[in-house]
Amino acid sequence: MEDVLTALENQQWRLARTPTGALPVADDFVWHETRMPEVQEGQVLGRTLYLSMDPYQWVRRRSGTEQPGEICHGRTVSQVVASRHREFAEGDYLFNTHGWQSHGLTGAGISNFGYMHPRKLDPQLAPLSTAIGIMGMLGLTAYAGLIVQCQPRPGETVVVSAASGGVGQVVGQLAKLRGCRVVGIAGPEEKCAFVREELGFTACVSHRDPDLPRALANACPDGCDIYFENVGGKVFEAVLPLLNKKARISLCGLISQYGNTDKSDPRIAWRARGERTFAARQVEAHDLFVGNYVDTYQQPFLEEMGAYVREQKVSYREHFWPGLAQAPQAFAAMLSGDNFGKTIVTLA
Repeated sequence: MEDVLTALENQQWRLARTPTGALPVADDFVWHETRMPEVQEGQVLGRTLYLSMDPYQWVRRRSGTEQPGEICHGRTVSQVVASRHREFAEGDYLFNTHGWQSHGLTGAGISNFGYMHPRKLDPQLAPLSTAIGIMGMLGLTAYAGLIVQCQPRPGETVVVSAASGGVGQVVGQLAKLRGCRVVGIAGPEEKCAFVREELGFTACVSHRDPDLPRALANACPDGCDIYFENVGGKVFEAVLPLLNKKARISLCGLISQYGNTDKSDPRIAWRARGERTFAARQVEAHDLFVGNYVDTYQQPFLEEMGAYVREQKVSYREHFWPGLAQAPQAFAAMLSGDNFGKTIVTLA
């Protein structure tokens, strides 16, 4: 096996420059081929099977957290092809953070981006791709924001923006399972129909509706008790007057603001816009950083969500792009809203 691996090239996408545009373009990335990394004691070499595309990656690149020349960051599912690690054997499947490359090292001396530690996957428990979706950071994000931060109660109205996206799908279904009335906000009618008919939300309105505030108000006759924020902008403006007294908000993302040219933190402006309403109605607005919830909540989340997946109590849509070569296009499409569900690049 080592002789075979030595003969292979490791294919990678690296950041070519710190992006300045609102959306990624081809010149932001550069294709690179290099020798296969050598496996040291305490390490494994994995072949990437699935690569996750997520909005936070764009924030990292535009902010300078990710530097030109570095392998583009991304969470992955891989299969071990060579091991010098006592816990992982050849053939094992792992959740890890290889980034945008065909092969990568996991283990001693390798950064795992801090809080999302590598873990072995059992393909008999759930499809492997779900480890970077509903059974991974994405699912834990939904769980932490809705269940831990906002503590939904039966009969409450939960509004979810970007409802057909990876996180939004999970948030709405968790709320429904807890007896809530769930209203989604999505884009074209195809996505709204999916949210209503396949995910089982009570209602879904389009952010493209020229009178979004009216449409959302009609869908929320009793106001909004919990708002899961993924978008910001005009969507937040439509939700703001509907917030009930002691409503709760989980501020997960503001994808409509990630292309701002001044690169300021959009959460500051978001909070300033809602400040008066929050104070008058005693609204709790929580910033959501999933890393704060891994140690305490990852295991209970995996147990609960694993049961839902096995019992088919949740539906989930994944949007696959075949081949590492398509990663930049898949990433741009996801940020533009041209995805349908969780965006994943498949490598094998």
